[in-house]
Amino acid sequence: MPLPALNTFAGNPLDRAGERRNDPDWLAAQGANPEALAMVLWEGRPLLEAGGEPRLAWLPMAQARATALDRELFLGLWKGAPVFAVEIEGSVDPTAGPLRGVGQFHEMREAAMLLPGPDAAMAGTAKSLFDWRRRHGFCAACGIESQDACGGWKRVCPACGSEHFPRVDPVTIMLAVYLGGNEPRCLLGRQASWPEGRMSALAGFLEPGETIEEACAREIAEEAGLTVTAVRYHSSQPWPFPSQLMIGLVCEVDSEDAAPDQTELEAVAWLTRDEARACLAGTHPTIKAPPPIAIARTLMQAWADGFEV
Repeated sequence: MPLPALNTFAGNPLDRAGERRNDPDWLAAQGANPEALAMVLWEGRPLLEAGGEPRLAWLPMAQARATALDRELFLGLWKGAPVFAVEIEGSVDPTAGPLRGVGQFHEMREAAMLLPGPDAAMAGTAKSLFDWRRRHGFCAACGIESQDACGGWKRVCPACGSEHFPRVDPVTIMLAVYLGGNEPRCLLGRQASWPEGRMSALAGFLEPGETIEEACAREIAEEAGLTVTAVRYHSSQPWPFPSQLMIGLVCEVDSEDAAPDQTELEAVAWLTRDEARACLAGTHPTIKAPPPIAIARTLMQAWADGFEV
């Protein structure tokens, strides 16, 4: 039975075939398989089918290769058939040329709002891998240009033999709650660059030598001046902007005296469960909840529904 996918970009249905993609001959056979399909991304934007319910547009592998030359990734097997992704670069929309009539490219965040969960997960995986390859074209050990391997899941330096793998940056994202006072309340913060009224859970990257709990406590202290006394894990989310793992937590703090640091956060707000429900429903008079694709919204909904530290 598959594990539940609570967050957008989770629930990739593919068998990644990690034990087989190291074999170049096997990969070549998958690419030559007449049943092989490929999704297409243009500058990080997935191609969605024209008309009907939103879903990824899948092309026969030969057609996809004709549009993208050698910029391809092996994503895995879907019901036994090989699945790839190809990426097109450049300023000209390919649907004005070789992909005319196939569909329309959408920014990844917009596409994730439209696509079924498994489609969003596959598209997010492809975007993260292409972004990694674009940023890591040279060996970090000796500086020589590295070479693609394992269907796009590894790069190998031809000079020193170093192997480089896609990196995932862990981020703690936490809904802080205060249990003192008349009723429990949760804390939201706001960055100055966000749309008017938008607030979200606090978050930050893990640093070397930190546990998840320590990173949670440090970020809450740095951004809001509060002390964390307990931490509970809720869920996680692959976030392909460019490649993060959002570790969703609910944590208890010992005070309601939150003070935004004016660097990461310009403002904070405490919400009761009823106020959080209004925020999620879009009826709060001043605060807008995180968008549906964000794990911060999942955490808010879970707490509003009774999730406790």
